[in-house]
Amino acid sequence: MDFRLMGLDTPILHALLDAANTASADDKSAANVPSRTYVRDAKAMAATPADVKEYPNSYVFIVDMPGLKSGDIKVQVEDDNVLLISGEKKREEEEKDGAKYVRMERRVGKFMRKFVLPENANTDAVSAVCQDGVLTVTVQKLPPPEPKKPKTIEVVMALLSTKYEYFA
Repeated sequence: MDFRLMGLDTPILHALLDAANTASADDKSAANVPSRTYVRDAKAMAATPADVKEYPNSYVFIVDMPGLKSGDIKVQVEDDNVLLISGEKKREEEEKDGAKYVRMERRVGKFMRKFVLPENANTDAVSAVCQDGVLTVTVQKLPPPEPKKPKTIEVVMALLSTKYEYFA
């Protein structure tokens, strides 16, 4: 449940939720509980919308990254075929003049998406452009392999020369 939607976004509430979500070391089911990092990454991936387009010569990934500067966004290729797009928007500190948030609805936290690239993606030719909070990552395709031409082998006729000797 997201308590921010109800206006209950306080540090004390975050601390209580963190304590409630953390399994104790004595709990035997702790081995089956996913790690906090896994849960955080899963939430970030679910909350990051993306579009994928295929063109004749490239794949284009369009990801909303509102409020992030280009320096806050990382685009990486992992394991030679996984495109990882991530970034994090940190909460702004409260103003020094005593102002505090009454309601906070804009998204803060981690943005992340992973895409498994097809075999024909050229991971050495990746470019990324961020404009107006929209990140566009272009991955060029490898050229299609040349069709193998049949190899023609010349057939040579071998003449056998045999001597026949007649004995009289």
